[in-house]
Amino acid sequence: METFITKGISISAQPAYRQEQSSPKDGKFVFSYEIIIENRSSNVVQLLRRHWIIFDSIGSVHEVEGEGIVGAQPILRPGEKFKYQSWCPLNTEVGKMHGTFLMQRMDNEEQFNVHIPEFHLICPARMS
Repeated sequence: METFITKGISISAQPAYRQEQSSPKDGKFVFSYEIIIENRSSNVVQLLRRHWIIFDSIGSVHEVEGEGIVGAQPILRPGEKFKYQSWCPLNTEVGKMHGTFLMQRMDNEEQFNVHIPEFHLICPARMS
Protein backbone atom coordinates (compact mmCIF):
# COMPACT_ATOMS: atom_id res chain seq x y z
CA MET A 1 0.00 0.00 0.00
CA GLU A 2 1.36 3.41 -1.00
CA THR A 3 0.90 6.31 1.46
CA PHE A 4 1.49 10.06 1.26
CA ILE A 5 0.84 12.73 3.93
CA THR A 6 0.05 16.38 3.13
CA LYS A 7 -0.76 18.88 5.90
CA GLY A 8 -1.61 16.05 8.27
CA ILE A 9 -3.95 14.27 5.85
CA SER A 10 -2.77 10.74 5.08
CA ILE A 11 -3.80 9.13 1.78
CA SER A 12 -3.15 5.41 1.23
CA ALA A 13 -3.84 3.58 -2.01
CA GLN A 14 -4.05 -0.15 -2.74
CA PRO A 15 -4.80 -1.34 -6.31
CA ALA A 16 -6.04 -4.77 -7.42
CA TYR A 17 -6.55 -6.39 -10.82
CA ARG A 18 -10.15 -7.50 -11.54
CA GLN A 19 -9.78 -10.61 -13.69
CA GLU A 20 -13.52 -11.39 -13.68
CA GLN A 21 -14.34 -7.99 -15.22
CA SER A 22 -11.40 -7.91 -17.63
CA SER A 23 -11.12 -9.28 -21.15
CA PRO A 24 -7.46 -9.30 -22.21
CA LYS A 25 -8.24 -10.64 -25.71
CA ASP A 26 -10.41 -7.53 -26.23
CA GLY A 27 -7.82 -5.16 -24.74
CA LYS A 28 -9.90 -4.51 -21.61
CA PHE A 29 -8.11 -4.52 -18.26
CA VAL A 30 -10.08 -3.51 -15.16
CA PHE A 31 -8.46 -2.49 -11.89
CA SER A 32 -10.02 -1.55 -8.58
CA TYR A 33 -8.36 0.49 -5.89
CA GLU A 34 -9.00 1.20 -2.25
CA ILE A 35 -8.29 4.64 -0.86
CA ILE A 36 -7.97 5.36 2.87
CA ILE A 37 -8.08 9.01 3.92
CA GLU A 38 -6.98 9.62 7.51
CA ASN A 39 -7.08 12.98 9.25
CA ARG A 40 -3.90 13.12 11.35
CA SER A 41 -4.18 16.90 11.75
CA SER A 42 -5.80 18.81 14.61
CA ASN A 43 -8.40 20.38 12.27
CA VAL A 44 -11.79 19.23 10.99
CA VAL A 45 -11.56 18.95 7.20
CA GLN A 46 -13.89 18.21 4.31
CA LEU A 47 -13.02 16.61 0.99
CA LEU A 48 -14.47 18.79 -1.78
CA ARG A 49 -13.07 17.56 -5.13
CA ARG A 50 -10.90 14.90 -6.76
CA HIS A 51 -8.45 15.09 -9.67
CA TRP A 52 -6.96 11.88 -11.07
CA ILE A 53 -4.31 11.47 -13.75
CA ILE A 54 -4.31 7.99 -15.29
CA PHE A 55 -1.58 6.66 -17.60
CA ASP A 56 -1.45 3.48 -19.67
CA SER A 57 1.62 1.78 -21.13
CA ILE A 58 1.17 3.17 -24.65
CA GLY A 59 1.36 6.78 -23.50
CA SER A 60 -2.32 7.65 -23.21
CA VAL A 61 -3.21 10.03 -20.39
CA HIS A 62 -6.71 10.42 -19.02
CA GLU A 63 -7.78 12.98 -16.41
CA VAL A 64 -10.81 12.68 -14.17
CA GLU A 65 -12.06 15.64 -12.14
CA GLY A 66 -15.20 16.15 -10.13
CA GLU A 67 -16.91 16.87 -6.86
CA GLY A 68 -16.29 14.54 -3.96
CA ILE A 69 -15.65 10.83 -4.14
CA VAL A 70 -18.15 8.03 -4.75
CA GLY A 71 -20.99 10.53 -4.36
CA ALA A 72 -19.77 11.92 -1.03
CA GLN A 73 -17.88 14.90 0.34
CA PRO A 74 -16.82 13.41 3.68
CA ILE A 75 -16.05 15.52 6.75
CA LEU A 76 -13.23 14.13 8.88
CA ARG A 77 -12.56 15.11 12.46
CA PRO A 78 -9.05 14.64 13.86
CA GLY A 79 -8.24 10.92 14.02
CA GLU A 80 -11.10 9.86 11.72
CA LYS A 81 -10.72 7.77 8.56
CA PHE A 82 -12.78 7.47 5.39
CA LYS A 83 -12.31 4.42 3.20
CA TYR A 84 -13.73 3.84 -0.28
CA GLN A 85 -13.26 1.68 -3.34
CA SER A 86 -13.46 2.61 -6.98
CA TRP A 87 -12.23 1.24 -10.29
CA CYS A 88 -10.36 2.13 -13.45
CA PRO A 89 -10.48 0.50 -16.91
CA LEU A 90 -7.36 0.47 -19.10
CA ASN A 91 -6.71 -0.59 -22.68
CA THR A 92 -3.32 -1.97 -21.69
CA GLU A 93 -2.21 -4.45 -19.03
CA VAL A 94 0.04 -1.91 -17.30
CA GLY A 95 -0.64 1.62 -16.11
CA LYS A 96 -0.44 3.96 -13.16
CA MET A 97 -2.42 6.73 -11.54
CA HIS A 98 -2.02 9.55 -9.05
CA GLY A 99 -3.82 12.75 -8.22
CA THR A 100 -5.04 15.20 -5.62
CA PHE A 101 -7.99 15.76 -3.34
CA LEU A 102 -9.09 19.34 -2.68
CA MET A 103 -9.69 19.65 1.06
CA GLN A 104 -11.10 22.48 3.15
CA ARG A 105 -10.55 23.24 6.82
CA MET A 106 -13.92 23.73 8.46
CA ASP A 107 -12.77 26.40 10.97
CA ASN A 108 -11.36 28.96 8.54
CA GLU A 109 -12.41 27.59 5.10
CA GLU A 110 -8.77 27.37 3.94
CA GLN A 111 -8.57 25.09 0.89
CA PHE A 112 -5.54 22.96 0.08
CA ASN A 113 -4.60 20.06 -2.17
CA VAL A 114 -3.67 16.70 -0.68
CA HIS A 115 -1.51 14.47 -2.86
CA ILE A 116 -2.66 10.95 -3.72
CA PRO A 117 0.41 8.72 -4.05
CA GLU A 118 1.19 7.22 -7.42
CA PHE A 119 0.29 3.55 -7.65
CA HIS A 120 0.80 1.02 -10.40
CA LEU A 121 -1.88 -0.98 -12.20
CA ILE A 122 -0.38 -4.25 -13.40
CA CYS A 123 -2.14 -7.32 -14.74
CA PRO A 124 -0.67 -10.35 -12.88
CA ALA A 125 -0.10 -12.20 -16.20
CA ARG A 126 2.30 -9.38 -17.16
CA MET A 127 4.44 -10.13 -14.12
CA SER A 128 5.03 -13.80 -14.98
